[in-house]
Amino acid sequence: MMTEQKPLHSGFGSQTTAQEVLAGQDLSGKVAIVTGGHSGIGLETTRALAEAGATVIVGARNVTVAQELLAPLKNIEVIQLDLADPTSIDEFTAVFRSSNRALDLLILNAGVSFSPTIKDSRGFDTHFATNYLGHFQLTEGLWDALKLSGNARVVALSSIGHMSGPIDFDDLQFTRRPYDKVVSYGESKTACSLFAVELDRRGREHGVRAFAVHPGAILSGLTRHLSDEELAGWGVIRNEDGTFTSSGGFKTAEQGAATSVWCAVSPMLNGKGGVYCEDCDIAEIVPADSTLQHGVRPWAIDPVLAKKLWTISEDLLNIYQTV
Repeated sequence: MMTEQKPLHSGFGSQTTAQEVLAGQDLSGKVAIVTGGHSGIGLETTRALAEAGATVIVGARNVTVAQELLAPLKNIEVIQLDLADPTSIDEFTAVFRSSNRALDLLILNAGVSFSPTIKDSRGFDTHFATNYLGHFQLTEGLWDALKLSGNARVVALSSIGHMSGPIDFDDLQFTRRPYDKVVSYGESKTACSLFAVELDRRGREHGVRAFAVHPGAILSGLTRHLSDEELAGWGVIRNEDGTFTSSGGFKTAEQGAATSVWCAVSPMLNGKGGVYCEDCDIAEIVPADSTLQHGVRPWAIDPVLAKKLWTISEDLLNIYQTV
């Protein structure tokens, strides 16, 4: 049965941290994968899960850097993963599958934003390829491990950026439209949300539930491709030492990780899935023309569009498996 896209009034909120979500929970024996789990909100997601007892496998492009950043934490493994490289994704999933472990939590956290690079080596739009298609391929490769859990959750990081508009299915790679990094990023995040809708539909009979997450606005490394003028439009000043000064409205990394962790572990979501969440709760649906910086637009949770995107993704990647 489909889960209603309606707040549960979880008792948490925008200021909740990942540690607060996990207070009193013991994840010993659980196995989690967090892509990009060595920096920003990914690092805080990894930290919270590991400190609660989970074994966390981090997918990172630079293994050495990731290992150095994660050295203070216990129960951590690092495997090389480049989401823009199909071969790297296949190698990652092969390494994990060789361990014969069930996968309880898959958090699709890594991504790029507002990239000046328009296309990857295959000619795919960079945002769409990295933020969405790479995670699609990764999830397909880990499908048997997710089913083996019997009670797995997949968390796909979307964004309020989805409000920029629905996916243009007739021009996914910006071959006919002028390239717009904001639109490109937004469409990739809409894709992540639709992915959770269709994955949940396909996975629920196998005990695999999926959720899309807007983590909130965080001043992280994802801002590195924005100019000082663009940041100023958000009320943000980039300091000479690389830090930021803002007029407010931004979350800390610990707060930004909270909704991912809530979707991964909250008992309130038992038997639920296929919804878009924010501030540690299921988000409300807002009108398509809403200018609010919260809520989910209808096109990001449309089950018909979700099925269409899944089929297109299989064709683009030539992946036709059992998910």
